Amino acid sequence: MNAILQQLAQTLEERKTADPRESYVSSLYAKGLDTILKKVGEEATETVIAAKNGKTHQLVYEMADLWFHTLVLLVHQGLGPEDLLNELERRFGQSGIAEKAQRSQS
Repeated sequence: MNAILQQLAQTLEERKTADPRESYVSSLYAKGLDTILKKVGEEATETVIAAKNGKTHQLVYEMADLWFHTLVLLVHQGLGPEDLLNELERRFGQSGIAEKAQRSQS
């Protein structure tokens, strides 16, 4: 699973220098952070609707769009999937309640 995320992140990084007229991702980067954030919000809403409707195929489709656009956001911000995976690994095995309390003390 990590391999596909790394490949996707590499492609997204390469799209930073692509022609926005020829690359959807490059056009998002060219329009800036607000456009990327709006797209993440749209995809999150579509994911929620698909889940509420109980359509598993649609949920997977929309979740893939959400993951894709959140990766676009990470790469735009100079981050990658490894940053997210490292954070998830750090939290693994820790109570969500304890982790949240630890964040509030920092």
